[in-house]
Amino acid sequence: MYLKILFGIIFGYVTIEIEGYFIERFMNLCNNQRIFLWNLKRTHSTRMLVNIGMNDFKKLKPIARKTKCRVKIQEKKGVPHLLHRYQKRKLFFLLALIIFLSILLLSNFIWNIEITGNENIPTQEIQKLLEENNFKIGKCKIGIKTKEVTEQVRLERNDIAWIGIEIKGTNAIVKIVEANLKPEIIPEDEYCNIIATKDAMIVKISAQNGTSVVKEGDIVTKGSILIGGWLEGKYTGTRYVHANGEVQAKVWYSEKAQVPLNQIKKAKTGAKENKYSVKINNFEINLSKRLSKFQKYDTIDTSKKLKLFSDFYLPIEIHQRTFEEYEEQEILYTAEEAKNIAIQEAKQKLDEKIQEKQSVINEKFYTKQTAQGVEVEVIYEVLETISTKEKIVF
Repeated sequence: MYLKILFGIIFGYVTIEIEGYFIERFMNLCNNQRIFLWNLKRTHSTRMLVNIGMNDFKKLKPIARKTKCRVKIQEKKGVPHLLHRYQKRKLFFLLALIIFLSILLLSNFIWNIEITGNENIPTQEIQKLLEENNFKIGKCKIGIKTKEVTEQVRLERNDIAWIGIEIKGTNAIVKIVEANLKPEIIPEDEYCNIIATKDAMIVKISAQNGTSVVKEGDIVTKGSILIGGWLEGKYTGTRYVHANGEVQAKVWYSEKAQVPLNQIKKAKTGAKENKYSVKINNFEINLSKRLSKFQKYDTIDTSKKLKLFSDFYLPIEIHQRTFEEYEEQEILYTAEEAKNIAIQEAKQKLDEKIQEKQSVINEKFYTKQTAQGVEVEVIYEVLETISTKEKIVF
């Protein structure tokens, strides 16, 4: 059935209206003579619209006469009719040819670079690194040596474990696998100390091998030796070892927040205004005035690259600038309300710093009221392991 419809589109077909009291008999006779009809739509009890191929349409005259039905062409469709319709429009075909050749030419260039897999490395840094290695938007695909580009990027960034470039159409997909940077592992047969990674107060220290240099309650700074990689013997003197042990300490984190008692806050009215522009490579065309009719507004910019298929991007971007109107409202807080808001803001910042929230063993708050508002400092006391190994260099 689908093959016959395809042939109808290629060789031409018509949409006809059949009118009469014996439409069902008309359809049965068409079926008996193997005349293919599709897209049947009954518009009235005595009228029906159907599609039929050009060759089969010529066979309908005796059937219409026999069933006393009237057949009328509503619309001609298909490739032959389309060509006939535009045969005198030379400019149309010239424009179509220019567009076709332009698309063919543009298909030889990269018009979009998609970077995936990076969680800690900013996308902008990778884009800059690729551009420095002559891999950028607008680059001709012919002659690009992706292997050389990826090898150079790997040499310049030790936080990238693997990088691959796949070119599909005019789209380049750059896949990143980030490296897990771990502290240097010192072999067991080499001498080392255990040092502090942060400023802290020692809570517990247990030296399994080596000499404890600090004790519980001592305040240490980052880089201080906690367990020395040596042992003192009455008869053997000083003997160097590979220090091992566990050190737990209290670490303090603090954040400040200030909340004015008198604030002006934005309240969106719901009114919006959109402005559009078209960017062709590096040339931008504004389709409307860039200024907003609102007096007070927030601006949101978005852009979308045009593409013909899933991986065939064009060097054309549609930019949309949205203006959202807002009104200013004055809000008055009491000192207690401002204090609570400031505490929540400071705690939110601290929670983003500390990965293991269950290690927080104490919280402290310091409040200071000024003429402008309330300033709060929140301090978290956290129990952490603060030790790492450092090789002894003689």
